[in-house]
Amino acid sequence: MRFLSIVLLLLLVTISPITSHANSHEQWEKLDQISDQALQLAKQERYDESKQLLDFFSKEFLKLNHLDHNYSMDELRVITVTHNDALEAIQASSLPFEDRVKKVIQFRLVIDAIRSEHQPLWTEMENSIMTTFNQMKETVMQGDDDSYQQQLNSFLNKYELIHPSIKIDISPTTVQKMDSHIKFLDSYRDEALKASTRIQQMEQMELDLQSLFDDMTEDDADPSLIWVMISTGSVIILTLSYVGWRKYKGHKQKGQTQHDFEE
Repeated sequence: MRFLSIVLLLLLVTISPITSHANSHEQWEKLDQISDQALQLAKQERYDESKQLLDFFSKEFLKLNHLDHNYSMDELRVITVTHNDALEAIQASSLPFEDRVKKVIQFRLVIDAIRSEHQPLWTEMENSIMTTFNQMKETVMQGDDDSYQQQLNSFLNKYELIHPSIKIDISPTTVQKMDSHIKFLDSYRDEALKASTRIQQMEQMELDLQSLFDDMTEDDADPSLIWVMISTGSVIILTLSYVGWRKYKGHKQKGQTQHDFEE
């Protein structure tokens, strides 16, 4: 019995992180739904209702803050900044419709990036971003400066949408590398650079940009969850083995006692 008590205790200890993870997942699912509803309302120009949901998000997020401390300070900063930007934009009647919705989209993508373990929503923009980038590179090769400026504006606008989200999912080193590429393109957009110089920069940028999306398609499971699953499985197997051994031993002793009695 003492052994079984120890096994049961170990089982409870290993299952408890799974329960905690499930509760946290449910909370983030709720927050994700709130951010999505706020975005849909913003797209319908129902700004007051969208604002109400963004305010509601703050209250629900504060509740989660007391239950779950798995997010980093950098993640917390990104959530706070994009939420504030979305809230300000949704109330700024002077802003064009596109700019107001853009800020809510950024916030929506960030919350999804926090919640999603694999292939967050921002990765769905890969085809659009890479297509625009390739078109931009072609205009450089053709020497069409006007078209280049238009494609560059389009690319920067699309990249800006996912920039807060990649801070959640991608390593700071990779983000900084991409930021340096972006800064080069934007800072020297009006400079009379040689086409070869600009192309060289863009070719390296293309590799880093593609790597950004490729990294998010890898199926990397959470090591801590794997360890919990292995530990739980081991305890269960150990328990079943012990129970089977005790049962076998009991039958064997019973058979021996019956044999001795018959003799």
